Amino acid sequence: MGPGDLKQTIRSLVPDNENVLVGFENSEDASVFKINENEALVQTLDFITPVVDDPFIYGKIAAANSLSDIFAMGAEVKTAMNIVGFDKLHHNYEVLGEILRGGNEKIKECGGVLVGGHTIESPEMYYGLSVTGMIHPDKIFRNNTPKIGDVLVLTKPIGMGILTTAIKRDLLRKETMLEAVKVMETLNYLPSKLLAEYNVSACTDITGFGLLGHAFESTNEGVSIYIDSSSVPVMDDAFELASKDVVPGGTKKNMKYLEDKVTFHGDSQKYKLMFCDAQTSGGLLISMNEKDAKEYVKIVEDLTFGYASIIGYIIPRKDKPIILY
Repeated sequence: MGPGDLKQTIRSLVPDNENVLVGFENSEDASVFKINENEALVQTLDFITPVVDDPFIYGKIAAANSLSDIFAMGAEVKTAMNIVGFDKLHHNYEVLGEILRGGNEKIKECGGVLVGGHTIESPEMYYGLSVTGMIHPDKIFRNNTPKIGDVLVLTKPIGMGILTTAIKRDLLRKETMLEAVKVMETLNYLPSKLLAEYNVSACTDITGFGLLGHAFESTNEGVSIYIDSSSVPVMDDAFELASKDVVPGGTKKNMKYLEDKVTFHGDSQKYKLMFCDAQTSGGLLISMNEKDAKEYVKIVEDLTFGYASIIGYIIPRKDKPIILY
C-alpha cells in the first residue's frame, strides 16, 4: 500500500493511553509503550514476498527487514515471532524450513530469541517477523525531530527495489545480485548500537516508501531536508535498469505521492525515480551533528561496506519539505 493510501486508512485510529510514547499518528518506525521510568516496550512487524530464489537467503533478508524498525528506534531486540504465508502447492516443507532457518540466524545475530509464530497456507509466499524490543523511555530515536544545522547520514545504498525486480525477471548480473544480497541481509544492528555514543536528533530506516518518502516523514513544520543528489549511494546497474522500466509498482506509487512535496534544482530531476524506489532492508537515515557524522561514517565504514555517506542536511522550513540539488 502506498503512503498516501495508508495515511487515509488509519487516520481515525489514534491510541488513547498515556503510556503510549510513540504511536502511529506520526508514521514512526515502531510503537513504544512505557512500562516504568526505566523501561519501555518497542514493537513492530513486517513481512515481504520473496526477493531472491534461495529460501535461506530470502529468510535472512526478510528478517533483517523486519528487525530494522527496532534498530531505527535505537532499541534492542528481545523476542521475535514468525509471520508466514506458505505456498504449499509450489513448494515443499524443506523450503519453509530453510526460510525459517535464515530468519532465526538473523534474530540470534542481534541477541534476540525466536519464541513462536503463525503460519497459514497462501497462494503467494510471504515471510517476516513480529518483533519486540526494549529501550529506556528517554533514549528513543524519533523520525521527525531533526535539528536545524544537523547533517543527514545514509548507511546503505538505494536501488534495491529496482534490483529485486530485475532478479524476478532474470535481468540482473550475478555480481550485482551478490552485492545486493550482501547489503540486504546485513542488519542495521551495529550501526544503530554505535549511535548511542552520539547526539542523534532523528533516525529512521529506508524501506517501502523509498528515500524521499521516509525523508518526508522525517520533516516537521519547522524544517526541510536538503539532499545533495550526487552524494547518495546507489547500487550498480540500478540506473540502467530503471531506464528500461525495470521498476516495482511501489516505486511508482511513491513518485505519485511525493509529486508536490519535493523541489528539484539543477539536474536533480533525473534522480526522482531512484530516490522514490521502494527499498527492502534499507539503511538508516540519521540526523546528527556534522562533526559526529564525519567520525561515525568512518567508524561504520566496514560495517556498511563503504556505503555510509553524508547526503544532506537540515535547514529551516522552505516552500516544500524536501529540496534536491
